[in-house]
Amino acid sequence: MTDAAPTEPVTTRPGGRLLAETALRFCVIYFGLFCLLITFIPLALLGPLTRWTRRYHGPPDMALTDPVTGWVGRTLFGVDAVYRVDSGAGDQTAVWVLVFCLLVVAVVATAVWTALDPRPSSPRVRAWFALFLRLCLGGQMVGFGFAKLIPTQMPAPTLAQLLQPYGDLSPASVLWLQVGSSYPYEMTLGAVEVIAGLLLFVSRTAVLGAAACLASTAHILLLNMTFDIPEKLLAAHLLLISLFLLAPYLRRLVDVFVRQRPCEPLTLPSLFTDNRKNRIATWVVVAIGLWVALGSGYDRWVVWQEQSGAASPKSELYGIWDVRDFTLDGQPVPPLTTDENRWQRLVFDDPQAATYQRMNGELVPARADFLPNGQLELTTLTDTTGGQAGHESPFATLSTERPSPDRLLLRGELHDRPVAIILERVDPNSFPLRSRGFHWVQDYPYFR
Repeated sequence: MTDAAPTEPVTTRPGGRLLAETALRFCVIYFGLFCLLITFIPLALLGPLTRWTRRYHGPPDMALTDPVTGWVGRTLFGVDAVYRVDSGAGDQTAVWVLVFCLLVVAVVATAVWTALDPRPSSPRVRAWFALFLRLCLGGQMVGFGFAKLIPTQMPAPTLAQLLQPYGDLSPASVLWLQVGSSYPYEMTLGAVEVIAGLLLFVSRTAVLGAAACLASTAHILLLNMTFDIPEKLLAAHLLLISLFLLAPYLRRLVDVFVRQRPCEPLTLPSLFTDNRKNRIATWVVVAIGLWVALGSGYDRWVVWQEQSGAASPKSELYGIWDVRDFTLDGQPVPPLTTDENRWQRLVFDDPQAATYQRMNGELVPARADFLPNGQLELTTLTDTTGGQAGHESPFATLSTERPSPDRLLLRGELHDRPVAIILERVDPNSFPLRSRGFHWVQDYPYFR
């Protein structure tokens, strides 16, 4: 068995052969450019060395295309098409414009290629290109899968998110929190993606892997479309690549699964004329798959330890704290929902983060700095767009005292006014989302 994708001998009419050959050449150019410029394939193939590239927030090649996408965006579409490195979104204006540019390049290059060389491409061209797509698709699926198999892509709800009203959540947050609320579910999704990707690195299981990738990427695309996740372009292209790899088998798959008829195996074009080289190529591709899996698994394990491990950093005052007494300017402030100064709760999660909840339920994130003298400074985050947050002067400087593990006293100044706050710690497991658990027997459904 050689490590290449199978194809059938061409038996169609001349017009059909020309159409198939033109489609193949278009796919070679378009998908080749897409995989190299827009996906993380170059990084995924670095395996465990990928962590050295963490300074990149997106595909490093995107910066090289900014002059082109910027000009095309301004000239043809009247938009600013510069890639936002601090965004992480895959459906940016720059990416859409780049895909348009790749489409134009692929059409023009296909026409020139066909005009200069109308002869059918060598079967080895098809074999090498199919192998390239298998590596690209497999690397992406393995990377996506390990981000869920070691549940870091969609972490469990934070303490502040436990207090956020459901109606205030965006569709993307609903999906993220829904999946992150059940690690077994998230890990199962990841296992399917990892297995589908790894199957592509073995020639004998490549068809099964492509079919599994087709189902998985269709599911991903559906979620991205219905929950407005900004990775629709990538998911759609991964689905198209899965279809391309399955295309030579579609007639046989219909015969087996729909028409219940036997089918003959396809002729497998080899990568080389020498059988020994083909065997070596097979094992090299398998080794690449294991290398990619090792890199993805190691990277996600490190992230898991940083996020959720026993030694993962947490705030000194970690927890949800209910405000029991709030004194401002020496006067007790009653818990009225119309009061703009009083707090309802104070939440500490990450080491340098805090969230206070106003009486009307609004959650306001802030930076929390614990000073060596035991004081706590809270600073308003001036940038809530997802970029680097700037900081103003602290709006609160408070001394902290914990008479008991579940009681907290804060004294100091809030917006240049003296304040004293007494808080009690809330058990996070008092929320049904964290404490409900699993039940085999339920006489009635449990909805709250």
